[in-house]
Amino acid sequence: MNTRGLLKCAGAVVALVIVSACGSGLRQAQGDMAVAPPAATLNTTYVGRTLFMNGRPVTAARLNPLPRYAELVPDARSTKHEYIFNIYGSYASIFKYSKGTAMIGQINGLGGQGCTNVLYGYGKHIFWNAARTNDLILEYRVPKKLLRTLFLDYTFTSSCAMNTSGDLAVGVLLGNSYGPGGQVAIFKNATGSGTVYNTPLSKEYFDGYDPSGNLFADGFGPSYNFALVELPKGSSKFVTIKTSNSPEFPGSVQWDGTYLTVFDQDTSETYQYTLSGTTATLQHTIQFTGASDCAQTWIVTGLLYCADAGNDGGEVFKYPAGGSPAATFTGSFDVPLGVVAAKK
Repeated sequence: MNTRGLLKCAGAVVALVIVSACGSGLRQAQGDMAVAPPAATLNTTYVGRTLFMNGRPVTAARLNPLPRYAELVPDARSTKHEYIFNIYGSYASIFKYSKGTAMIGQINGLGGQGCTNVLYGYGKHIFWNAARTNDLILEYRVPKKLLRTLFLDYTFTSSCAMNTSGDLAVGVLLGNSYGPGGQVAIFKNATGSGTVYNTPLSKEYFDGYDPSGNLFADGFGPSYNFALVELPKGSSKFVTIKTSNSPEFPGSVQWDGTYLTVFDQDTSETYQYTLSGTTATLQHTIQFTGASDCAQTWIVTGLLYCADAGNDGGEVFKYPAGGSPAATFTGSFDVPLGVVAAKK
């Protein structure tokens, strides 16, 4: 098994979120650039360690959002885009960090987590959005053209990841009718109905591939203990990976070019691992300060993007340096749960 890196994701708890409109009204057509309407009161509760918002489980750990406001200032020069996905079925906020931190637009109807067609860095032309309320997995061409829709017959999906061959993995947080969850569906070449694999997880939160095509996922076991699992390339069975440290809350799982990384939502840390067999050995711990709950993170060369559910916004950190934010996104947010980066 090759060396790999893995990420963990952060979560949050909230009672009320109000987001102010920055424009003259909401366009209903999918993909129109418009400011979303003010968010309604969010009813939150926990079942075990899983956070439920308005009756739907989410992969965040806690929420404490504050409203943020910004004008839409499009900048057409940069080809690189960053997307922060808000609460399920709301919208994605679009940024061009290379040109500034202000939001430049939105895609309505999105929410949850995102992924793209590279292991790390800026995706090539496309990105995916999973964890929608109607169980659709959507493919978009940068910046916001809908290309394709896939369907997964589970009520509460969570994560997505794509390998270098173009296969798309989608995680299941909870099963239908709140039944057992933890499954992962893999869509060969990102098409068709997907093949469902059971995992040792009772709830799957995040997943990610390494360069060899091995798929990793984290989440909770039956006793709400953190767990990391792997589907080796060519295998039909997930195995449990033992970590040399004890992560507290599942977070993003991502290859960073050298290591398999896991982000811990409770501690705001990224753990860099090397793997041998079914053991992940911690090599480095990177601390991020100033983030409340990075509900998903995305690594590009030299940077880590954070969708901060706790701060109701997004931050940019130096990677692997860590520390305090290098920048903070400004714009319209409504409980950020996911983030991804892609370019034209």
